[in-house]
Amino acid sequence: MPRAWSLKSRPSGMPEDGNFALLDLPSAPLGEGQVRVANRWLSVDPYMRGRMNDVKSYVPPFALGEPMQGGAVGEVVESRNADLPVGAKVQHMLGWREEAVLNAGEAQKLPDLGVEDQAYLGQLGMPGTTAYFGLLDIAAAKPGDVVFVSAAAGAVGSTVVQVAKAKGMTVIGSAGGAEKCAWVKSIGADHVIDYKAGSVTRGLMEAAPEGIDVYFDNVGGEHLDAALLAARMNARFAICGMIDIYNDGKPQELRYLAKVIGARINIRGFIVSDFIGRVGEFYRDMSALLQAGKLQRHETIHDGIEAMPTAFRGLFTGGNTGKMLVRL
Repeated sequence: MPRAWSLKSRPSGMPEDGNFALLDLPSAPLGEGQVRVANRWLSVDPYMRGRMNDVKSYVPPFALGEPMQGGAVGEVVESRNADLPVGAKVQHMLGWREEAVLNAGEAQKLPDLGVEDQAYLGQLGMPGTTAYFGLLDIAAAKPGDVVFVSAAAGAVGSTVVQVAKAKGMTVIGSAGGAEKCAWVKSIGADHVIDYKAGSVTRGLMEAAPEGIDVYFDNVGGEHLDAALLAARMNARFAICGMIDIYNDGKPQELRYLAKVIGARINIRGFIVSDFIGRVGEFYRDMSALLQAGKLQRHETIHDGIEAMPTAFRGLFTGGNTGKMLVRL
């Protein structure tokens, strides 16, 4: 019998094992047009922490006692839809479980870009799309810009680093620890700040003494404040996430917020679903970068459905380099 994780209770602070329950799911029969997918790879992402709270947001909260959701890649093992035959590889949003039954319209065939299946949950999936459109559309980054990226060793941040370099920008990344910083440097960053080793503000001023044009924010907190201080006139900030506050919910203290006025800083928040109609553009450009050898990726992999809560918590404790995944 396939299994799925549910939210047993809503966490306060960092989620604990007791907040989750592993359920047995009956194998539901297929309706007309539906497919059964054996999930092979499951995604955990920081935004899921918000869905564990009972608050109104851009996505509804997880329902207590019901199977949770998230990105997944799997193989069709039973089909009542000619467009998705048995054996087709697909991605969908019924993750946190071993098996998914869904309407064919809720599953997308994996493009043939010559990469491993799990790449479509990371650099060529939602995190990559977030990085690509956040950098080039929301922040309107252009050749010659100086770009600062927080969480540069993560799935989104590492893609921002590489796309920015491929498009002719100077890139400053922030990551935690010498090993992660070395990896961010290896994928193209011109400067890397180790936020665990000292002040982000001081590090950014040393790396960009003449300031930055673009900030891609995955973190908030001190990183956002440092970027405000370093911002040049008409700088553009793409606000993707603020992982610093996802668990404690404490108000952010931004000492340099008034810089927004004098420097005419454009700060825009965005959600990746804003760009769902442009995914073809993303695949075309990223495919060209892949073929040109300008993209690398790294994955941190946990094995087995039982590992989901541990993998999820690792996102908030520096437990991943690149994309965090669970392999079934």
